[in-house]
Amino acid sequence: MSTDPVLVDEDASSGSGEDDGHSKHQTVTPNSGRRKRNRKATGDAIVDAMLEIAAASKMRAAAIMRNEERFAISKCIKVLDEMQGVDQSIYFFALDLFDNPNAREIFISLKSERRLTWLQCKFNTSPNAANR
Repeated sequence: MSTDPVLVDEDASSGSGEDDGHSKHQTVTPNSGRRKRNRKATGDAIVDAMLEIAAASKMRAAAIMRNEERFAISKCIKVLDEMQGVDQSIYFFALDLFDNPNAREIFISLKSERRLTWLQCKFNTSPNAANR
């Protein structure tokens, strides 16, 4: 099947074949319908891909939010308040430590019996430990 354009004379009423300057010619490509379908399919594929990207982005954002909530400062404080044997200086040191997201994650991830020991070690090795 040829894909070359075909010239169609829309003003064939005179039949003389002469060009009187008013003849209308239209170029018709036999596969133009298929190209439009291909463009639509390509457009649909792009839309589908964009929707998938948007859905993945929403899922990632939700996972980040869950992770942030899991290690939230308020949760760390709640756990800290429930701990036994935390003196005031370590308590307030821990509050400052919870400004660091990595410290919050470590604190919450530790087994409950190790949290106080970890806080004490951080407290004792902090730069201001000598001033206490």
